[in-house]
Amino acid sequence: MNMDLIYTLVEVLIAISCCLGNILVILAVWISKSLKQPTFCLIMSLAVADFLVGCVAIPLAVIVDARVRTSFHTCLFITIAVDRYFRVVFLYRYKRTVTQRHSWLAVAVCWLVAIPLSFAPMLGWYNHETLSNSVNSTIVCQFITVIPMSYLVYFNFFLCTLAPLLVMTVLYGFVFCTIRGNLREKPGNNFQKQSQNYLKKEKQLAGSLSLVLALFALSWLPLHIMNCVAYFGKENAVPQEAVHVGIVLSHANSAVNPVIYAFKIEKIKTAYLKIWRQYVTCGEENQGSQTSQETDSNLARNVNAGSNE
Repeated sequence: MNMDLIYTLVEVLIAISCCLGNILVILAVWISKSLKQPTFCLIMSLAVADFLVGCVAIPLAVIVDARVRTSFHTCLFITIAVDRYFRVVFLYRYKRTVTQRHSWLAVAVCWLVAIPLSFAPMLGWYNHETLSNSVNSTIVCQFITVIPMSYLVYFNFFLCTLAPLLVMTVLYGFVFCTIRGNLREKPGNNFQKQSQNYLKKEKQLAGSLSLVLALFALSWLPLHIMNCVAYFGKENAVPQEAVHVGIVLSHANSAVNPVIYAFKIEKIKTAYLKIWRQYVTCGEENQGSQTSQETDSNLARNVNAGSNE
């Protein structure tokens, strides 16, 4: 089978998984009262971004055979990491300071920051050589022919991905060190016991979110490293097949996140099951209840008929 066809089929499957899985996350956070917390507002916004990867970015990537990506994930990951940091370090002031309104404001800032960053090539950082060599201002639309590798390496990787990853690694390091230090202290009263139970839950949630961050790094770094090799090394140093694998791996990250939430975050898992029972099996339950009601009605009629006789 042709490699391009295999690549396209895999991308289509990933796109479908991105859309379905992240719609489930969005519904879970939207309808569940137990998920009306600042952190889950951020997770919902991340799910919206992953959904857009499936329905917009991947189809565009297939069309232009490109490395379509957005800096939004990095921005939001930083926000989540900072949220975990404040929630653990400033334990008693967090709930008064970080409200759901503040979380939605942080989400809005992430989207507003991502828009101008994503359109940096439109402001002049494009391949001027391709433009000068075009005939009648028309070209074969391919991402790598219009976007210079310098943009992908210096701006997209070094500035928008690598630097924030280092910041988030430090933040999560502080979070886990703080939690571990507090949990080593022996609780002397009920208030301290409650604080330790709180920190244990925070440690579990922080671990789940750090896993999401780690998979994000593992999914995106191979493609960025290949871009660096192509830019600093020899021309055509990276095979096109390897580039396709890197693109697929980066896109697959958006489909994996809903699965991680299901296995690692109990509240989201519970919300998934609630959606399943409410929207998927409700037809069977309603049919069963209607059958039961008809049986009861028939039994009542028979009893009344017997009493009349």
